[in-house]
Amino acid sequence: MMNALGIDHGDKRMGIAGGDALGMMAHPLEMILAKPFENFLKRLEEILAERQVEQIVVGMPRNMDGSFGPQAVKVQEFVALLEKSVTVPVRTWDERLTSVAAERALREAGINAKDAKAKVDASAAAVMLQGYLDSLSM
Repeated sequence: MMNALGIDHGDKRMGIAGGDALGMMAHPLEMILAKPFENFLKRLEEILAERQVEQIVVGMPRNMDGSFGPQAVKVQEFVALLEKSVTVPVRTWDERLTSVAAERALREAGINAKDAKAKVDASAAAVMLQGYLDSLSM
């Protein structure tokens, strides 16, 4: 199995999730501020080295009908920049409704709205990465 890292792209914050050693379960790791990009990239490179990541999976926002909207263009630009900046392969994965699922899971876990806001980005990255990991085992 592949050691993957998930990124939930945002204009202000990037949610980061990691897969377990078996490549079966995704877990929220942290949130990194998106700007300045150099600081984001420095922390990302530290995580890539610490976790020996073999692939990055970036959530691609799609409309419910499957089409791409304005946010998808931003993600495509981010992915192009990321591919030039890291040595591991980068791919995208459909992230429709991951934030909704992450918010619901945090609420069900008894985490209040104020605390959940700080955790939803990494949790959304974990939901997205879990979908990707599940697809590999099919």
